Amino acid sequence: MRGKGGVAALQRRMARCDLCPRRCHVNRLEGEVGFCKTGREAVVAHVGLHLGEEPPLSGQRGSGTIFFAHCNLRCVYCQNFQISQCAEQIPTRTLSPAALADEMLRLQAQGAHNVNLVSPTHVAAQVAQSLCLARARGLTLPVVYNTNGYEALETLQALEGLIDIYLPDIKYSDDQLARHYSGVDDYVTVNRRAIREMFRQVGNLVLDGEGIAQRGLLVRHLVLPEDCAGSRESLQFLAALSTDMVVSLMAQYSPQYKARDLPPLDRAITEREYEAVLEMALDLGLERCFVQAVESKAAFLPDFSRADPFETREGA
Repeated sequence: MRGKGGVAALQRRMARCDLCPRRCHVNRLEGEVGFCKTGREAVVAHVGLHLGEEPPLSGQRGSGTIFFAHCNLRCVYCQNFQISQCAEQIPTRTLSPAALADEMLRLQAQGAHNVNLVSPTHVAAQVAQSLCLARARGLTLPVVYNTNGYEALETLQALEGLIDIYLPDIKYSDDQLARHYSGVDDYVTVNRRAIREMFRQVGNLVLDGEGIAQRGLLVRHLVLPEDCAGSRESLQFLAALSTDMVVSLMAQYSPQYKARDLPPLDRAITEREYEAVLEMALDLGLERCFVQAVESKAAFLPDFSRADPFETREGA
């Protein structure tokens, strides 16, 4: 179901919420909250231009990021734990669909290359309604769905035609590790089904003449210490879909939140660990990879207690 019908269906599903695979079945239209702690309206932690995404997203002018508070996972190492798991402790705004549409249009007026919806899974219905309002009022930017990858197939199908660029994580290839580190029992099956659907909808990443993404799929994979992510199996899955897949191999892991006391996640990755994953990708034919230098990223982590979370920390 697509277009206005899909948006309406998403709204109805909030009455017994099954928008994400947790299927809490609470009535969010009446203000009830489930695992994601979000009721009828979206809660936003930050809106602004961001230059720290992959180059086809950030470009020269920045990606127009909208960071939603709360999440449908509980990753012990989340770099955005301030907003995903501790949002009650920082300033946030509860926005109606019309107000959220205003923010999208404001980002366009500021010169953003895209509207980048960060952690939108649990607010997919509100996002869909806001996008329809914004499009009707002149939004022309590509829309990025920037997700942890734990998505309900029916929700993605209802979003078809509204999302131009899917930016999912592929976190794990082992459900036991997913349960231990992210608090979810069926991540691998759900995540791979979701990525297949995203690929069906938008295909491989397409850039314009200036190298800016316009449509397609870009998959992120965070390399974890001691191969806790099970990188080879995840990369094999992506290569089987398409060796032209664009994959962002992230070396930026640093022990945050509860991971500081949870070996082996209590340390950064080594150069050798990262290079081994890069070699795997290349051996599998995944040559369209974004790579990072292996170095401490702690100074560059966002601080959502500040007006500009991505401002370089003093003394860093």
